[in-house]
Amino acid sequence: MDKSSFFIVGKHAVIEALKNPKRKVLRVFLTEESKKNIHRKNPKKNVLTDVKIYYKTKKELDRYTTKEQLMHGGYVAEVEHLEQPDLKEFIKEKNNLTFVCIDEVTDPRNIGSLIRSAASFNIDGLIIKERKFPSESKLMYKSASGCMEHLNIFEVANINSTLKNLREKNFWVYGFDASGKKNFTEVKWKGNNVLLFGSEGFGMRKHTIKYTDFLVRIDINKNVESLNISNSAAIAFHHINQQKKSY
Repeated sequence: MDKSSFFIVGKHAVIEALKNPKRKVLRVFLTEESKKNIHRKNPKKNVLTDVKIYYKTKKELDRYTTKEQLMHGGYVAEVEHLEQPDLKEFIKEKNNLTFVCIDEVTDPRNIGSLIRSAASFNIDGLIIKERKFPSESKLMYKSASGCMEHLNIFEVANINSTLKNLREKNFWVYGFDASGKKNFTEVKWKGNNVLLFGSEGFGMRKHTIKYTDFLVRIDINKNVESLNISNSAAIAFHHINQQKKSY
């Protein structure tokens, strides 16, 4: 396998990669049944054109997922990384942007689920520390359910300096934390915003909180200690997306 390539598994991850003209798909491994499903799902376009295809049994494909204990569903692909936009260039001459930024969140399933929700509710991009981003994780791609192809991902060297720079460019930074004085639904989500989420176990780091403008909370049942980060983010994304539609 080439150093710039890696494997992804799962129907949605593989099909969306094949449909993305910006994604280089080197090889696809399918069962006979998954081949039929691809053609049924995409009757107007043969997404397998110009791709090396290998037909395998389910058992033969299991070797690609044994370590992660994932269900591949008969879909495995070798792909190259997408070329992601530069954050500084991306924000030029744009308004009403909403980014999500995650600080010290490392679980690939949570990151993948968050990416799926962000793409679903029109978030403009994910900001994540490059050393913390599991860019070749099968778990993340499977959890994202094809949405890795539909969200800008900005890998940055330092979260704090990135937040500082964005604030200087007229972005408001909202940290989501149980200690927030205001419920996030009370905010008028206008202009450029960054939604900052910390890890589930420890929340946002103290020195990262210094780079927020406001702390807001998501109100939940008092008998429940906390929500999974991907669930919390999805609630926020949906509300903000609905509010922006009304402006």
